[in-house]
Amino acid sequence: MNRKPAVAGRFYPADPLQLHNAVDSYLRAADSSGNVPKAIIVPHAGYIYSAPVAATAYARLATAAERVRRVVLIGPSHQVAFRGLAVSRAHAYSTPLGDVEVDRDAIAKLLQLPFVEYVEQAHTLEHSLEVHLPFLQEVFRDFKLIPIVAGEAEPSQVASLLELLWGGDETLLVISSDLSHYHDYATAQRLDRDTSRLIEALRYEEIVGDAACGRVGVNGLLKLLRDTGRSIKTIDLRNSGDTAGDKARVVGYGAYVVE
Repeated sequence: MNRKPAVAGRFYPADPLQLHNAVDSYLRAADSSGNVPKAIIVPHAGYIYSAPVAATAYARLATAAERVRRVVLIGPSHQVAFRGLAVSRAHAYSTPLGDVEVDRDAIAKLLQLPFVEYVEQAHTLEHSLEVHLPFLQEVFRDFKLIPIVAGEAEPSQVASLLELLWGGDETLLVISSDLSHYHDYATAQRLDRDTSRLIEALRYEEIVGDAACGRVGVNGLLKLLRDTGRSIKTIDLRNSGDTAGDKARVVGYGAYVVE
């Protein structure tokens, strides 16, 4: 069973060649300097809005194309309300660029955690994971995916899951999250700068409300980083008023890396 694309043709091009060219152009435009990250936080809106920001993190992974063999991808649930973290029975996630095999052994391991369960409907229409797959397919030669949709979960739960899957250089962690929603441009800039400062300070307890729509995954990662003495830094911070939208009502986007 494959999980079929839900937002191809809306959030990103449905034509394989157009999609390849779009992702390639975003990656080429981004600064690829810097160390290869172990984990990234990247936004998940329609490509014209958020892809230039997401690409700043993905571009840094180019030199790890042969090394990364497993990607843990956590995004928020926009369609279904539930408690815990949701995995899928799908054996692959499909995009116009092809199929990405799911790491079924890792899924089986996760299901031993009391807060992880199959919630198929949480995956079916969810865009917060899907929009990242073409970037991952363009950057990496061959990898397995561990797709997780986050419902209501504690930072400690997400942190324990990430610690279980941390692995070595073969594993990349991707946390999918936008920032503030539907404020005017100046307000969004202020709010998103504040949130970025909290992220860099690992003060996950203070990232609440609508500061980041993927805060469940973000806060779990930040807890793990704080517990293990690691750090995270901001490499891009913009909003839809900077990329493709007007400035009256914007959505914030940030890219962050753990090296």
